[in-house]
Amino acid sequence: MNWDRIEGQWKQVTGKVREQWGKLTDDDIDVVGGRRDQLAGKIQERYGVAKDEAEKQIASWERRATDDWFIKDKV
Repeated sequence: MNWDRIEGQWKQVTGKVREQWGKLTDDDIDVVGGRRDQLAGKIQERYGVAKDEAEKQIASWERRATDDWFIKDKV
């Protein structure tokens, strides 16, 4: 999945972010606003992991992203 797409449709993927990183607050997610570097920083802060570990988690999560994450109204 392309990070630009995730960033552009951040509000549609916030549920998936919450599933993956449940320690992130709504305020954290709002601050991130789809910016990858901000997400990495919040993961580091909330989970006490190093930057490279946060980046690995994000990369893994991004690889699992599918078009279904962006479909609002499934028929």
